[in-house]
Amino acid sequence: MAMLTDRFGRCFPYLRLSLIEACNFRCSYCLPDGYRGCGAPPPLRVDEIRRLLAGFSALGLRKLRLTGGEPTLRRDLTEIIATAAATPGLQRVAMTTNGCLLERHAARWREAGLSAINVSLDSLDPQRFLRITGHDRHAGLLRGIDRALELGFAAVKLNAVLLRGLNDDELPAWMDYLRDRPVAVRFIELMRTGDNADYFARHHLRAEALERQLVEEGWTLQPRGPSDGPAREYAHPHFRGRIGVIAPYSKDFCTGCNRLRVTAQGDLRLCLFGEFGIPLRPLLQSDADLPHLVGRLTGQMTLKQAGHGLHQGRTGITPHLASVGG
Repeated sequence: MAMLTDRFGRCFPYLRLSLIEACNFRCSYCLPDGYRGCGAPPPLRVDEIRRLLAGFSALGLRKLRLTGGEPTLRRDLTEIIATAAATPGLQRVAMTTNGCLLERHAARWREAGLSAINVSLDSLDPQRFLRITGHDRHAGLLRGIDRALELGFAAVKLNAVLLRGLNDDELPAWMDYLRDRPVAVRFIELMRTGDNADYFARHHLRAEALERQLVEEGWTLQPRGPSDGPAREYAHPHFRGRIGVIAPYSKDFCTGCNRLRVTAQGDLRLCLFGEFGIPLRPLLQSDADLPHLVGRLTGQMTLKQAGHGLHQGRTGITPHLASVGG
């Protein structure tokens, strides 16, 4: 089988597909004023998603992550999950969500074929959670996470953006939470985007200090699998859960890149912070266009750069993470 590769020898079995740009949370690091539509074309239909995944499947797709905005705002989400799960060769269908509908619909999504789920949970403290996200749904999220654990997902992971002065002192609380729960919490270093320069300056915190603390506490870095995401994951023999760290400003972060992105409107993004998008939607209107779609995907890989330009302050065309799915 052909495999998507770039000129640096990296392979790309992992696709992050945004289903919708809209989000119903107002996270201070992403959409502090809430989502505001800008007249963009409607998101990809289910039939277009099916054709898109067929093209990537022909090129070695093994893992799909459904993202947003907030993907659970799609009324046809269950159908999308089932369509994705039926894609030949696809081994895992995952989703990242703010968890607002998790308690209510987790069983339906699991039955449709969702195999793994990531929930954004930026604090274990309800008041801090409200301050960061703009929503008082903390208790419901915790119940939804417990429900997901009951349903036997292959992986349940929690995402917490590491924010100086807002949640950077919660590691002991997280350790208590992980002692008896088989979940992984991933601390994500705040990234500079097109519209958060002032916020970034106030709250950015390098992740290396957190990793040093983990090692001092007896946590051990785990080997990274070929289709894993960017987290460096740590385990401890006395804890059922794990802790991951995503540090985009760390040395050689991009050397292990194995994922591509497609926006809700069908533009291929070779990098989260790239300078351009490649329109795929015109090739998603007919099954007969599959060879042309495969050709476009393979032809664009020569344009993928060795790494992002975050260290130089270049954020590309990403105004905020909800626009591409992070």
